[in-house]
Amino acid sequence: MWKPAILVMKDIYYPIVAAVGVPVNLVTIIILSRRKCDLSKCIYVYMVAMATADLLIIFINVIVGRIFIYQFPLSFLSYTTVCKIIIYIGNVNFDLSVWFTVSFTFDRSVAVCFQKFKARYCTERTAGVVITVFCFLSFLKNIYFLFLYEPEQIINNVQWGCKTKVEFFSSQLSAAYIWFQSTWVVWVPFTLIVSFNCSTIGRISVANRTRRKLRGNRSENRSDSEMENRRKSIILLFTVSGSFILLWLTVAVSFVATRLTDTNYYRGDLTAPGYIAYETGTCLKYLTCIQNPCIYVATQRKFREELKNVLKYPWAVILRLVRKCRYN
Repeated sequence: MWKPAILVMKDIYYPIVAAVGVPVNLVTIIILSRRKCDLSKCIYVYMVAMATADLLIIFINVIVGRIFIYQFPLSFLSYTTVCKIIIYIGNVNFDLSVWFTVSFTFDRSVAVCFQKFKARYCTERTAGVVITVFCFLSFLKNIYFLFLYEPEQIINNVQWGCKTKVEFFSSQLSAAYIWFQSTWVVWVPFTLIVSFNCSTIGRISVANRTRRKLRGNRSENRSDSEMENRRKSIILLFTVSGSFILLWLTVAVSFVATRLTDTNYYRGDLTAPGYIAYETGTCLKYLTCIQNPCIYVATQRKFREELKNVLKYPWAVILRLVRKCRYN
């Protein structure tokens, strides 16, 4: 049977994302939990939180929502009640992933721009409180999803599937919800990340010029460990936040464009440009669940060393067991 190209692409794409995303995020959590990458304690907390949120997205949103439910439409996962819970948790996961990235960006901005406030804010305890608050807000904000859907069909008095309630699209609440959702998950985080990064760039530029003057011309060619540490920290910050914006931009623009002009989007033509644009953006959005470990490998020498140790460890255990069995 002929299938639109976008559906064929999704059939191939999501299993690849799942196959790559689960191990890389698990390994990232293990490495960061060991705390041997020469990072501050609060950074470890934020990075572990981001990796955990990405891992949950891979499990719930991709493996369960995009693969199992699609491939097995009459499994228990397709019961309306279970379907609602999956949609709810999936939206919570994305909220957490987005706002953990914003929190990480703000923490680094404070560390660079507000030295007096840094000692009180950039701590492990504060990072834990911030993450807890965003978890609570995300679970509370997305409760609406539990009441937004109704069964697609009823077979033998059993409710199957989820579809958006018709009255939702016919009410003014629809437009308000669309704007609130896109603003909370995309536009406000985008604005905050860009603002924090701009202030960080300005502060670092001024600090570097001042430091060069204080060091004098004779020492300019010597290695400056403090400036080198700043450079590595900023590379990490900008690559994480910059790639996040780029990967979310397509789905953000298409979300607003299609939902405000076509209320029958989900039941429309699967070859329509609006549908293809939104699904392509969604695919790019899921890449954010894989990007951070790649960024850590590319920018952090200590992370690369720890990755090698973690990958070698199972083989070392197997080798010790083989030797022990041989001697016995």
